[in-house]
Amino acid sequence: MNGVSRLHGQVSRRIFQRLFPGWPEAEIPVGHITNGVHVPSWDSAEADQVWTSYCGKERWRGSMESVTDIRQVSDSALWQLRTTTRRGLIQYARERLALQLAAAGVPLSEVRQAQQFLDPHALTIGFARRFAQYKRPNLLLHDPDRLTRILTNPHSPAQLIIAGKAHPQDRQGQAMVQAWVRFIRERPEVRRHAIFLSDYDMSLAEQLVQGVDLWINTPRRPWEACGTSGMKVLVNGGLNLSELDGWWAEAYTPEVGWALGDGREHGDDPGWDTAEAEALYTLLEQEVIPAFYTRDDDGIPTAWVTRVRESMARLTPRFSANRTVREYTEKYYLSAAAAYRKRSADQGALGVKILCWRHTVAQHWAMVHFGPLQVETVGDQHMFQLPVYLNEMVSETVRVELYADALNGKAPEHHAMRRGAQLVGAAHGYVYSAQVPSSRPATDYTPRIIPSHPDAMVPLEASQILWQR
Repeated sequence: MNGVSRLHGQVSRRIFQRLFPGWPEAEIPVGHITNGVHVPSWDSAEADQVWTSYCGKERWRGSMESVTDIRQVSDSALWQLRTTTRRGLIQYARERLALQLAAAGVPLSEVRQAQQFLDPHALTIGFARRFAQYKRPNLLLHDPDRLTRILTNPHSPAQLIIAGKAHPQDRQGQAMVQAWVRFIRERPEVRRHAIFLSDYDMSLAEQLVQGVDLWINTPRRPWEACGTSGMKVLVNGGLNLSELDGWWAEAYTPEVGWALGDGREHGDDPGWDTAEAEALYTLLEQEVIPAFYTRDDDGIPTAWVTRVRESMARLTPRFSANRTVREYTEKYYLSAAAAYRKRSADQGALGVKILCWRHTVAQHWAMVHFGPLQVETVGDQHMFQLPVYLNEMVSETVRVELYADALNGKAPEHHAMRRGAQLVGAAHGYVYSAQVPSSRPATDYTPRIIPSHPDAMVPLEASQILWQR
């Protein structure tokens, strides 16, 4: 019944359209409810303290009205939060990397050296996920020399903490992991600025989303159904730079982060991957890194902190499990429960009626047909008249309407046609009519007949449709 993001719903309607021949894609019975994360499971102790001070302990319960009070937090308090959690992540990453190297038998001198890697004051970028081809985890590696220059810039350095796993049978995914490891190992100048942490798990994910300044996600649109890792940085004041795919396609505005891509699908075109890699480098060089290192007299990157504040206030409640569960309940669970009670009452009497209606529609649909359409424009109205022959079906079992495709971002138009005089010599033949504004050409509107029952789900339970050609 639903995709897990707005874009996933659109893609799913396209996929399932073949099951509903003749129906417009917009009316395929798949909606969407975008995923959300359980915010208290992912916030740091420091973030929890800030949120509690301004929004109260019960902020993630109920309607979450107090959450927007986070906008009252000062620049200095937000920057202190980011500084503290980043420092904690760097310490954790150093210790975990040292254990990882020691377990691999690396000389003790190199293990000790690794404990000095990364800078607690540098822009810290997180990139962690399952390594799969559609996620393009190596997009950042497209130009290793350019990436090296970005990471090692002496005036405004950036650093990468990378983690992830590939499926045991995914050789391509494993090769992409190996490419990152080689990039770091074979470039001594990079080792202090980029680390790969193995055995990606929930504990590591928790540390990453609490401490990173920027979370990068580079899937190939539209393969990321939703994605939730980027949602987990929101509560901690992390920002997102992501492909316009999954949840970010509906979350992104320039006030809350950065976006990659043009919002369209390009398949697995290598040329497009190259263009997006170039765009990613340019975003980092010209927008992200300058925003992080442009400081006021107090050493605070005010433009960066402004984005942090707006991201926390606007996106954290919107992509929380509170909103998701509430939406499932209101949009699907309650209506499904009510429909079940209604159908099962009186030993399923309504369910039997709906089944009989479906059998009637299926048995007689092939004989339903239109007569010639007449259209007249009078003033600001189009007047439609149409003979309709229902044969063995009564008019209450169908809906005759005018349909027009969506225009200017609005929903498709549906205008019910009224049943008028009975046609001479036709037991169930009638003249149907409708008036619509002439603001659109009359040719935009097409009469159609669809099954109709007040308690049935159309087209899910009856997918017949007839268009006047």
